[in-house]
Amino acid sequence: MTKPVLLVTRQLPEAVAERAQREFDVRLNQPDLQWAPDEIVALAQGCDAILCFSTDRLLAPTIAALPASVKAIATCSVGYDHVDVAAARARAIPVANTPEVLSVATAEIAMLLILMSARRAGEGERLVRSGQWKGWAPMLLLGTQISGKRLGIFGMGRIGRELAKMARGFGMAIHYRNRTRLPEELEQGAVYHATDESFLASCDALALTAPGGAGTAKWLNAERLAMLPRGAIVANAARGSLVDDLALQEALRSGQVAFAGLDVYDGEPNLHPGYFGLENVVLLPHMGSSTTETRAAMGDLCLDAITAVLAGHEPWNLIR
Repeated sequence: MTKPVLLVTRQLPEAVAERAQREFDVRLNQPDLQWAPDEIVALAQGCDAILCFSTDRLLAPTIAALPASVKAIATCSVGYDHVDVAAARARAIPVANTPEVLSVATAEIAMLLILMSARRAGEGERLVRSGQWKGWAPMLLLGTQISGKRLGIFGMGRIGRELAKMARGFGMAIHYRNRTRLPEELEQGAVYHATDESFLASCDALALTAPGGAGTAKWLNAERLAMLPRGAIVANAARGSLVDDLALQEALRSGQVAFAGLDVYDGEPNLHPGYFGLENVVLLPHMGSSTTETRAAMGDLCLDAITAVLAGHEPWNLIR
């Protein structure tokens, strides 16, 4: 029996790659090169499905240029603003993503950013590595204790709720802003805010866990940063497009935002150079879902979805 042909645009964990080779006639990107959209179109000739990643740009012109053989796309990410789902739908190509399996890992990174920022861990690590640390001193790198503080979560989806669960372990009070209010059983005592003004005024620390896209582009701008209590902490483990970089940098310089932690950037990997001169910002290289367990689960979920679509079934993680 002939196996369906699958194009995989980036490197997979070994166990997932082995599974893909068993179940598909697979074209793997073993050197893990970053393919341009036209390269993906060329390599997709004769393929039944594409397994892509958040670094790929499958926008409307690329979707339109895909060969007629492509019947399914699965993105190894929970965010899908890099795929034009409407364009794919117009061509009757179902698109799936990987919700749930990366929620805990990404929430861990968001919590890490909050802790590293508040306790000035990035500055401390740089001080030790540079050989300039002269020993303990009573006023050295005084940060902010997060225990008992108020954490505001912008985007109370799966990742936001996992972060809230972790933050409660530090005795933090949870406030959130969401498109709609959650049922009481999901709120778990978190305070819902219907307006940006009341929400941001309640944030000693603000964590961004909302999806990217036009609706949230540059959401954290100068106007909203000014609504935060002076000396707040900002952490972004969602999408770089949520932040107005120039506005955040000015807030970090002025002290309106005392510390920030970023794992994602607008236009990454080319983050705004203004961050490099700021000591009060922690910069991580998009590590949100970077655990062995999570990456394997994401790859398997993509393969499950593609298999289901090619068999004429609708996978539970289909983007609607």
